[in-house]
Amino acid sequence: MRIVHNSLHDEVASTLREEIFAGTLAPGSFVDEAALCERLSISRTPLREALKVLTAEGLLRHEQRRGCFVAEVTQKDLDEIFPVIALLEGRCAWEAARNASDAELAALEALHDRLARHARAKRINEYYATNFAIHEAIIMLADNRWLAQVISDLRKILKLARLQQLHAPGRLEQSLSEHLAVFAALKARDSDGAEAAMRTHLSRQREALRAVAAQQKAKLIS
Repeated sequence: MRIVHNSLHDEVASTLREEIFAGTLAPGSFVDEAALCERLSISRTPLREALKVLTAEGLLRHEQRRGCFVAEVTQKDLDEIFPVIALLEGRCAWEAARNASDAELAALEALHDRLARHARAKRINEYYATNFAIHEAIIMLADNRWLAQVISDLRKILKLARLQQLHAPGRLEQSLSEHLAVFAALKARDSDGAEAAMRTHLSRQREALRAVAAQQKAKLIS
Protein backbone atom coordinates (compact mmCIF):
# COMPACT_ATOMS: atom_id res chain seq x y z
CA MET A 1 0.00 0.00 0.00
CA ARG A 2 1.66 3.19 -1.20
CA ILE A 3 0.63 6.46 0.49
CA VAL A 4 1.08 9.69 -1.48
CA HIS A 5 -0.19 12.99 -0.12
CA ASN A 6 0.88 16.58 0.32
CA SER A 7 0.95 16.06 4.08
CA LEU A 8 2.31 12.55 4.32
CA HIS A 9 2.46 12.30 8.10
CA ASP A 10 -1.23 13.31 8.35
CA GLU A 11 -2.12 10.54 5.91
CA VAL A 12 -0.02 8.05 7.84
CA ALA A 13 -1.63 9.16 11.12
CA SER A 14 -5.09 8.67 9.58
CA THR A 15 -4.18 5.18 8.36
CA LEU A 16 -2.78 4.11 11.73
CA ARG A 17 -5.69 5.68 13.60
CA GLU A 18 -8.16 3.57 11.63
CA GLU A 19 -6.06 0.45 12.21
CA ILE A 20 -6.10 1.16 15.94
CA PHE A 21 -9.87 1.60 15.96
CA ALA A 22 -10.34 -1.55 13.88
CA GLY A 23 -8.12 -3.57 16.22
CA THR A 24 -5.53 -4.32 13.53
CA LEU A 25 -3.10 -2.63 15.91
CA ALA A 26 -4.30 -4.22 19.14
CA PRO A 27 -4.49 -2.47 22.53
CA GLY A 28 -1.18 -2.77 24.34
CA SER A 29 0.70 -3.91 21.25
CA PHE A 30 4.14 -2.62 20.32
CA VAL A 31 4.33 -0.31 17.30
CA ASP A 32 7.04 -1.81 15.10
CA GLU A 33 8.42 1.18 13.19
CA ALA A 34 10.57 -0.82 10.79
CA ALA A 35 7.68 -3.11 9.84
CA LEU A 36 5.30 -0.17 9.35
CA CYS A 37 7.79 1.70 7.17
CA GLU A 38 8.08 -1.36 4.95
CA ARG A 39 4.34 -2.04 4.84
CA LEU A 40 3.38 1.57 4.12
CA SER A 41 6.37 2.24 1.86
CA ILE A 42 7.44 5.32 3.80
CA SER A 43 10.55 6.58 5.58
CA ARG A 44 10.99 6.91 9.35
CA THR A 45 10.46 10.71 9.35
CA PRO A 46 6.74 10.86 8.37
CA LEU A 47 6.06 7.78 10.49
CA ARG A 48 7.57 9.35 13.59
CA GLU A 49 5.65 12.57 12.99
CA ALA A 50 2.46 10.51 12.72
CA LEU A 51 3.28 8.68 15.94
CA LYS A 52 3.69 12.03 17.70
CA VAL A 53 0.20 13.04 16.54
CA LEU A 54 -1.37 9.80 17.77
CA THR A 55 0.49 10.02 21.08
CA ALA A 56 -0.85 13.56 21.58
CA GLU A 57 -4.36 12.23 20.89
CA GLY A 58 -3.92 9.57 23.57
CA LEU A 59 -4.15 6.66 21.13
CA LEU A 60 -0.51 5.69 21.67
CA ARG A 61 1.77 5.86 24.68
CA HIS A 62 5.50 6.44 24.35
CA GLU A 63 8.00 4.76 26.66
CA GLN A 64 11.58 5.94 26.89
CA ARG A 65 14.04 3.61 25.15
CA ARG A 66 11.21 1.20 24.29
CA GLY A 67 9.11 3.03 21.70
CA CYS A 68 5.37 3.38 21.17
CA PHE A 69 2.55 1.10 22.27
CA VAL A 70 -1.16 1.20 21.45
CA ALA A 71 -3.02 2.70 24.41
CA GLU A 72 -5.34 0.58 26.55
CA VAL A 73 -8.49 1.95 28.18
CA THR A 74 -9.14 0.83 31.75
CA GLN A 75 -12.35 0.84 33.78
CA LYS A 76 -10.84 3.73 35.74
CA ASP A 77 -10.39 5.66 32.48
CA LEU A 78 -14.05 5.09 31.62
CA ASP A 79 -15.14 6.18 35.11
CA GLU A 80 -13.20 9.41 34.65
CA ILE A 81 -14.13 10.13 31.03
CA PHE A 82 -17.89 9.52 31.08
CA PRO A 83 -18.78 12.24 33.63
CA VAL A 84 -16.73 14.71 31.58
CA ILE A 85 -18.26 13.81 28.24
CA ALA A 86 -21.72 13.83 29.83
CA LEU A 87 -21.13 17.43 30.93
CA LEU A 88 -19.84 18.44 27.50
CA GLU A 89 -22.53 16.75 25.42
CA GLY A 90 -25.10 17.97 27.90
CA ARG A 91 -23.96 21.51 27.15
CA CYS A 92 -24.20 20.75 23.43
CA ALA A 93 -27.82 19.70 23.89
CA TRP A 94 -28.45 22.89 25.88
CA GLU A 95 -27.09 25.06 23.07
CA ALA A 96 -28.73 23.00 20.34
CA ALA A 97 -32.16 23.58 21.92
CA ARG A 98 -31.57 27.31 21.54
CA ASN A 99 -30.00 27.26 18.08
CA ALA A 100 -31.79 24.62 16.01
CA SER A 101 -34.09 25.73 13.21
CA ASP A 102 -37.38 23.99 12.47
CA ALA A 103 -35.79 22.38 9.39
CA GLU A 104 -32.86 21.09 11.43
CA LEU A 105 -35.21 19.63 14.03
CA ALA A 106 -37.17 17.93 11.24
CA ALA A 107 -33.95 16.32 9.98
CA LEU A 108 -33.14 15.23 13.52
CA GLU A 109 -36.62 13.76 13.87
CA ALA A 110 -36.02 11.65 10.75
CA LEU A 111 -32.84 10.29 12.35
CA HIS A 112 -34.79 9.38 15.48
CA ASP A 113 -37.42 7.59 13.38
CA ARG A 114 -34.60 5.55 11.81
CA LEU A 115 -33.17 4.87 15.27
CA ALA A 116 -36.52 3.54 16.46
CA ARG A 117 -36.82 1.23 13.44
CA HIS A 118 -33.38 -0.23 14.11
CA ALA A 119 -34.22 -0.70 17.80
CA ARG A 120 -37.46 -2.55 17.00
CA ALA A 121 -35.61 -4.82 14.54
CA LYS A 122 -32.73 -5.38 17.02
CA ARG A 123 -30.24 -4.19 14.40
CA ILE A 124 -27.49 -3.21 16.84
CA ASN A 125 -24.81 -2.22 14.32
CA GLU A 126 -27.22 0.01 12.42
CA TYR A 127 -28.48 1.42 15.72
CA TYR A 128 -24.90 2.31 16.71
CA ALA A 129 -24.34 4.11 13.40
CA THR A 130 -27.57 6.13 13.67
CA ASN A 131 -26.93 6.84 17.35
CA PHE A 132 -23.52 8.27 16.38
CA ALA A 133 -25.10 10.40 13.64
CA ILE A 134 -27.60 11.83 16.15
CA HIS A 135 -24.88 12.75 18.62
CA GLU A 136 -22.87 14.36 15.80
CA ALA A 137 -25.92 16.31 14.63
CA ILE A 138 -26.58 17.69 18.12
CA ILE A 139 -22.93 18.69 18.46
CA MET A 140 -23.14 20.51 15.13
CA LEU A 141 -26.37 22.24 16.15
CA ALA A 142 -24.64 23.54 19.27
CA ASP A 143 -22.31 25.45 16.93
CA ASN A 144 -19.49 25.58 19.48
CA ARG A 145 -16.19 24.51 17.98
CA TRP A 146 -14.47 24.25 21.36
CA LEU A 147 -17.02 21.80 22.66
CA ALA A 148 -16.84 19.85 19.40
CA GLN A 149 -13.05 19.64 19.55
CA VAL A 150 -12.84 18.37 23.13
CA ILE A 151 -15.67 15.87 22.60
CA SER A 152 -13.94 14.56 19.46
CA ASP A 153 -10.71 14.02 21.41
CA LEU A 154 -12.50 12.13 24.19
CA ARG A 155 -14.47 10.02 21.72
CA LYS A 156 -11.22 8.78 20.20
CA ILE A 157 -10.20 7.44 23.58
CA LEU A 158 -13.59 5.85 24.18
CA LYS A 159 -13.41 4.20 20.75
CA LEU A 160 -10.38 2.26 21.96
CA ALA A 161 -12.62 0.48 24.45
CA ARG A 162 -14.73 -1.04 21.62
CA LEU A 163 -17.82 -0.14 23.58
CA GLN A 164 -20.64 -2.69 23.47
CA GLN A 165 -23.08 -1.25 25.98
CA LEU A 166 -26.09 -2.04 23.77
CA HIS A 167 -25.51 -5.74 24.44
CA ALA A 168 -26.53 -5.27 28.08
CA PRO A 169 -30.02 -6.75 28.69
CA GLY A 170 -32.72 -4.15 27.98
CA ARG A 171 -30.18 -1.48 27.06
CA LEU A 172 -31.32 -1.07 23.44
CA GLU A 173 -34.85 -0.11 24.49
CA GLN A 174 -33.56 2.07 27.33
CA SER A 175 -31.16 3.89 25.01
CA LEU A 176 -33.96 4.62 22.54
CA SER A 177 -36.15 5.99 25.33
CA GLU A 178 -33.31 8.26 26.47
CA HIS A 179 -32.74 9.56 22.95
CA LEU A 180 -36.42 10.31 22.53
CA ALA A 181 -36.36 12.24 25.82
CA VAL A 182 -33.45 14.35 24.56
CA PHE A 183 -35.25 15.01 21.27
CA ALA A 184 -38.53 15.90 22.98
CA ALA A 185 -36.69 18.55 25.01
CA LEU A 186 -34.93 19.88 21.90
CA LYS A 187 -38.23 20.11 20.04
CA ALA A 188 -39.79 21.96 22.98
CA ARG A 189 -36.81 24.37 23.02
CA ASP A 190 -36.21 23.29 26.61
CA SER A 191 -32.47 23.85 27.02
CA ASP A 192 -32.28 22.73 30.63
CA GLY A 193 -34.36 19.64 29.92
CA ALA A 194 -32.24 18.72 26.90
CA GLU A 195 -29.03 19.10 28.91
CA ALA A 196 -30.35 16.96 31.77
CA ALA A 197 -31.65 14.27 29.41
CA MET A 198 -28.34 14.06 27.56
CA ARG A 199 -26.36 13.82 30.78
CA THR A 200 -28.67 11.04 31.97
CA HIS A 201 -28.26 9.23 28.65
CA LEU A 202 -24.46 9.20 28.87
CA SER A 203 -24.43 8.31 32.57
CA ARG A 204 -26.58 5.29 31.82
CA GLN A 205 -24.25 4.30 29.00
CA ARG A 206 -21.50 4.00 31.59
CA GLU A 207 -23.74 1.95 33.87
CA ALA A 208 -24.54 -0.41 31.00
CA LEU A 209 -20.85 -0.79 30.14
CA ARG A 210 -20.11 -1.64 33.74
CA ALA A 211 -22.79 -4.34 33.62
CA VAL A 212 -21.33 -5.79 30.40
CA ALA A 213 -17.84 -5.83 31.93
CA ALA A 214 -19.18 -7.63 35.00
CA GLN A 215 -20.88 -10.23 32.78
CA GLN A 216 -17.70 -10.82 30.80
CA LYS A 217 -15.67 -11.19 33.98
CA ALA A 218 -18.18 -13.70 35.39
CA LYS A 219 -17.92 -15.78 32.19
CA LEU A 220 -14.13 -15.90 32.47
CA ILE A 221 -14.33 -17.07 36.09
CA SER A 222 -17.01 -19.71 35.50
